[in-house]
Amino acid sequence: MAAIKIANPGAEVTRSQAALAVNICAARGLQDVLRPTLGPKGALKMLVSGAGDIKLTKDGNVLLHEMQIQHPTASVIAKVAAAQDHVTGDGTTSNVLIIGELLKQADLYISEGLHPRIITEGFDVAKTKALEVLDEIKVQKEMKREILLDVARTSLQTKVHAELADILTEAVVDSVLAIRRPGVPIDLFMVEIMEMRHKSETDTQLIRGLVLDHGARHPRMRKQVRDAYILTCNVSLEYEKTLTLACGGLAVNSFEGLSEECLGHAGLVFEYALGEEKFTFIEDCVNPLSVTLLVKGPNKHTLIQIRDALRDGLRAVKNAIEDGCVVPGAGAVEVAIAEALVNYKHRVQGRVRLGIQAFADALLIIPKVLAQNSGYDLQETLIKIQTKHAESKELLGIDLNTGEPMAAAEAGIWDNYCVKKHLLHSCTVIATNILLVDEIMRAGMSSLRD
Repeated sequence: MAAIKIANPGAEVTRSQAALAVNICAARGLQDVLRPTLGPKGALKMLVSGAGDIKLTKDGNVLLHEMQIQHPTASVIAKVAAAQDHVTGDGTTSNVLIIGELLKQADLYISEGLHPRIITEGFDVAKTKALEVLDEIKVQKEMKREILLDVARTSLQTKVHAELADILTEAVVDSVLAIRRPGVPIDLFMVEIMEMRHKSETDTQLIRGLVLDHGARHPRMRKQVRDAYILTCNVSLEYEKTLTLACGGLAVNSFEGLSEECLGHAGLVFEYALGEEKFTFIEDCVNPLSVTLLVKGPNKHTLIQIRDALRDGLRAVKNAIEDGCVVPGAGAVEVAIAEALVNYKHRVQGRVRLGIQAFADALLIIPKVLAQNSGYDLQETLIKIQTKHAESKELLGIDLNTGEPMAAAEAGIWDNYCVKKHLLHSCTVIATNILLVDEIMRAGMSSLRD
């Protein structure tokens, strides 16, 4: 896919200031690639493989997996950001941006003679305080459908256009609520994502049952059955567990001892032919514990884009339910934490407070880039929000349609608490490690001789 090449040191060993300069350059290079993709108004990237396959996306996780990253430091940052997606399902782009900005802010002080160790100590103090502030501003809520719709919409609008996000939002929330069982962890593998190259992306829908990627097994079988009783019989090589979860009943290994309890039920079973492909729909199941999100679209890259967005949306809803709380989005959290850190640094003695200031300034990259990607002046927008936040103490984000300060909670823009918490941890750790590197050496060949 796409390649990114960042400031190769070009030597076997790179030491001290040169090593730090190379690492910071690598981090900022990766930041520049992902920066335009942040937020609902972010730009798309076109990835073209050697075989000519095209993928349009602004999902940071997809970009980092598909790009060819050659610089070792940039590769480390990409892996950390990808781990963020693996753990929480979101925050990949923010991770790269904040790491790059932490290093940029640190470089301003290091260039004036401040030792990197002092900066990293300030980062650690700032991270601890930031996590305290995050716990204070999180909003405990009963996770009803309305709140989950807001959480899913906030996540999906950063991946696909607004009209499609509104359609996918209800499907995502309803699918998670359908498979949710009291006292049992939510298993998103019980939501199957089936792709059908047909009609447009806005025809994507939730099927409260199953969609099988094959038709009837015999040409004389009926094409449609209403009020169907379903026997799941383990006499083939297919995996039938999701059939029983959706329709009820028991999977049996033989036809001996069959009873009524072994039968599942579906209100409608029918075959759907699309060109040479055939699909079997099993719908109108009562209390299905396994459902299908049927993704429709006119071409392959549209289907892939929607599939990736759905996975992020499902994780966002799952996180909200498991956290039992949410935090305001649209940059509100970062603005609030930055102001709290600026006030807190005056209680810290010595040069460590410079690291705290650098951390606070770095967090503001999120609201600044959100404003910039929406076409507004980033400095003017940020000053408006900071001024109003200082006056009202409300949690204010950016209204991306007007560029004005906005109460994110009232607008229904919610982010996952666990995503923000993991961001603060992982960004601080990797930025600290990179700042403390004073030598880059080519490894793999020993210089010792027998």
